Amino acid sequence: MLQRIQTIWILLAVLGALFLNLTAQDFDVLGGNLIINISTVLLILLGLLSIFSFKNRKRQILLNNISIFINALLLGFLIYWLQNLSGGIQFPEKGIEPVFSVIAIVCLLLANVYIKKDERLVKSVDRLR
Repeated sequence: MLQRIQTIWILLAVLGALFLNLTAQDFDVLGGNLIINISTVLLILLGLLSIFSFKNRKRQILLNNISIFINALLLGFLIYWLQNLSGGIQFPEKGIEPVFSVIAIVCLLLANVYIKKDERLVKSVDRLR
């Protein structure tokens, strides 16, 4: 059942983590490049594991919730990094790295909504048998 809508949302979250890894190569605060690389690789692996766990919806929701938590921590780190750059937050030359984490969080939340919808559908069909 890889053709479900939640698979597309999870795939978009994985792509957000991949783009974050590609664009965030200019970190200099607190060894940020290592933190970004490790967390984005972890997010990509969790996303792919979640996509291929389509038979176990509870595990899929758990993996998505872990990914949301990691993305939230990563978003906090990126905002901290943006605040410490020279020029303040108003400086237009700053990167768009936090946008990828926000997109991933929204996509994972939408995927969880559709997974729960599928779970309710399966339970309602089981009651009719």
